[in-house]
Amino acid sequence: MGKLLLLFTVTPLVELYLLIRIGGWIGALPTVLLVLVTGFVGAYLARMQGFQVWMRIQREIGAGRFPATPLLDALLLFAAGLLLITPGIMTDVLGFLLIFPATRVPIRNWVARKLHRMMDSGTIEIRGFME
Repeated sequence: MGKLLLLFTVTPLVELYLLIRIGGWIGALPTVLLVLVTGFVGAYLARMQGFQVWMRIQREIGAGRFPATPLLDALLLFAAGLLLITPGIMTDVLGFLLIFPATRVPIRNWVARKLHRMMDSGTIEIRGFME
């Protein structure tokens, strides 16, 4: 509950504060244009990266392997797209970190380790589709 409260109340307030501060430095119109441009560029990059990940998923399945790593990449790219279409500076920065493979890979590895720890402790259980 506390994390959701933080996510849905504090984050938008910090984003609003940052947008007001940036607007004070560079002006209202450039700030709005910045938000729009990052949204469009981010959506384009997310789409391109998503297509590449989709191709990796298809190759893994074609080779008879479960595409765990590409599926995590797809999840992170989906999150990146959501963050990038959300107006704000922090969300844009996090979204761009998830878009680019150089920064996404360490984040993906961290998420994978966290998921493994949660499975080992019994916090979550992941089953295959055919079970």
